[in-house]
Amino acid sequence: MDKRTEFTAALKTAMKERDQVTISTVRLMLAALKDRDIASRTQGKADAISDAEILGMLQSMIKQRQESADTYSKAGRDELARRELAEISVIESFLPRQLDEAEMKQAVDEVVAATGADDIKAMGKVMAVLRADYAGRMDMAAASALVKQKLAG
Repeated sequence: MDKRTEFTAALKTAMKERDQVTISTVRLMLAALKDRDIASRTQGKADAISDAEILGMLQSMIKQRQESADTYSKAGRDELARRELAEISVIESFLPRQLDEAEMKQAVDEVVAATGADDIKAMGKVMAVLRADYAGRMDMAAASALVKQKLAG
């Protein structure tokens, strides 16, 4: 099942169960997806964004909510922070299983070897392959740090 169908099915289920957090979060996800599709078409792409791009979108939505939750917590707005964390758990339910640190290191090693990267100048090439092959399954900020460490040392 593609992600768009999965989102629509989840919205229907949440509406039947009257799960307001899931309803609003999935609606936000669908709106973001529609915005990305429109932006993609204005850039000359005929098709809508791919599932890999959707996974990247979901990861950025999670990151935004984590930052907001931190800000709300620091400001003493615990109710709003809890809301952001609840939205994160809904969004995470649409992501594939995340790679643990050992799996991430192995993936980085494999991609570095496959691309023939041997210095920090090749970091962009390695990250492009990781983004394409592991979208939604790997924290790209952590992967970037691993790649930098591998290529610098």
